[in-house]
Amino acid sequence: MWFWFAVIALLCWSGSDLFSKIGCRDPGDKTSYLKMVFAVGIVMGLHAAYEIFIGGVEITGTVVLTYLPVSMLYILSMAIGYLGLRFIELSISSPICNSSGAIVAVLVIATGGLAGSLSVPALIAVALVCIGVIGLGITEAAEDEELRRLRQKDSNYFYSKSAVAIVIPVIYCLLDALGTFADAKVLETIDEDAANAAYELTFLAVGLICGVYVFLIRKEKPSVRRSLPRFVGAAFETVGQFFYIYALADSSHVAYSAPIISSYCAVSVLWSRLFLKEKLSWKHYICILLVFAAIVILGILDI
Repeated sequence: MWFWFAVIALLCWSGSDLFSKIGCRDPGDKTSYLKMVFAVGIVMGLHAAYEIFIGGVEITGTVVLTYLPVSMLYILSMAIGYLGLRFIELSISSPICNSSGAIVAVLVIATGGLAGSLSVPALIAVALVCIGVIGLGITEAAEDEELRRLRQKDSNYFYSKSAVAIVIPVIYCLLDALGTFADAKVLETIDEDAANAAYELTFLAVGLICGVYVFLIRKEKPSVRRSLPRFVGAAFETVGQFFYIYALADSSHVAYSAPIISSYCAVSVLWSRLFLKEKLSWKHYICILLVFAAIVILGILDI
């Protein structure tokens, strides 16, 4: 089942990418990323309450503290990622951010995990995911200036290339990779349902802190129109997280599931073309085809 959990997480997180971009792309809203963290925290807190009081998930302070380092790595990476959406297109940000799956696969294999059990087709599939995801990032970073201006003209949002715009998603990538790698280790010692609830409760706490700062200290007035895409993105994020944690709980397939999930950026690039009017080149499509081919291969191997 790990494969289908990973695919569902992929689809949900690509939807979260799209709506998070819509909710954070206003360059004049300097706290949009904090409002996005607030929205995700509220939705995740509601889901945690459902799991604990209705689903019967047992959560203790020990579990929350055990999972806290992993939670904070994820939350920090996401907050940084939301910040970056003010400065860069989704079709650039998402591929760079989600190269973390390639880093995770390398970390797992480098530390001795699965090195001898990976078949040749599996190694090829993991390599294709890594090449596709990293290739998307390189294609966007090295994009022709004229094509970039044309894409921005169609989307009605203009960004200037800068070191900050590229560095922010790279930082996200590194933090997320560390979180994913640590996650696989921690989930060997605690129940995945309890771990997910602990993560969501931690996100709720951070989200409430952000909400207090934005709405009470800075006294910014919430806007229903601008908040709606943030909460839709938060809902996709929460559902994706639910299936992600089950995919990763199968520690024997971490080197497979992590690259699959990270490849949701390929779908995000498609959404950015369809809904945000960001242009794609033939290089983008080749990278996306590589990613999807790898997903099919890994799915067949699991049947």
